[in-house]
Amino acid sequence: MSVRSGLTHRVNPIALRGAAAPRDLAEARYTTHRRASTFSLACRMLPAAIRNDVYLLYLVFRTLDDLVDEQRPEAADHVEAASAWALGRPGERTREVVLLDRMADTYPIPRGAIADFCEGMRQDLRREVLVTEDDVDRYSYRVAGAVGIVMTALLGAEDPVRAHGAAAALGMAMQRTNILRDIDEDAAGGRVYIALESIARFGSLAPGRREPLMRDQIVRADALYEEGLAGVAQLRQGRRAVAAAGAMYREILREIERRGYGTLPGRAVVSMPRKAPVALRAMLHAA
Repeated sequence: MSVRSGLTHRVNPIALRGAAAPRDLAEARYTTHRRASTFSLACRMLPAAIRNDVYLLYLVFRTLDDLVDEQRPEAADHVEAASAWALGRPGERTREVVLLDRMADTYPIPRGAIADFCEGMRQDLRREVLVTEDDVDRYSYRVAGAVGIVMTALLGAEDPVRAHGAAAALGMAMQRTNILRDIDEDAAGGRVYIALESIARFGSLAPGRREPLMRDQIVRADALYEEGLAGVAQLRQGRRAVAAAGAMYREILREIERRGYGTLPGRAVVSMPRKAPVALRAMLHAA
């Protein structure tokens, strides 16, 4: 979520106590539809009773991520406020904290996962270099796997331990997919999210020379998708939506393969005509 919308991120906790403010919900819906097309499609398949809460949760994570990504001067303060909330410490009442408070009144929000996400944001603020594949896994868990765990709190699970493990794996798979999809965009901004040890092992990130590296990274992401999607059955609701989201995101890997494993520079995009049957198959399998 971009703060260019003009809405302040610091709020009056008394004025916003109770149900979510209409403008927060409106912005949450808009942000989801505009910034996360695949996730937005999946959200439409969620039960109506929880759909708005999912939009609001996305707004929390998107806000923090965008503040950090855009290197806004207030980014660190917002991350620390969310971290303080997660750890049960006094902190600033930012909009993200107010929204988390509201959701925690209804759902068993895993505060440890929120704290982990905040640590991933700190890594980005520090521009931390990812040297090993373990570093990439740790980072991917923090910025995306932890989000999956929090989402599971809204959807419910038959076996929370198994469901959390699968949700973390699916989030990590999606993050690794993001890394591969955005490899040229990130490089242009001076950012590298591929492990340095893997770049050294396979030789190059340059378009036309990165196929061995991309093949290795796709295998790693696919293994996480297998683990994550196998746990969809543990969810009490939203199984079709989560399965569809995972399958559509996984299709980005197939598009990278169709484009020659990075032979062509630029972002790999899956068209809607290709997404639709992928989502349908996943939904039928998850039924």
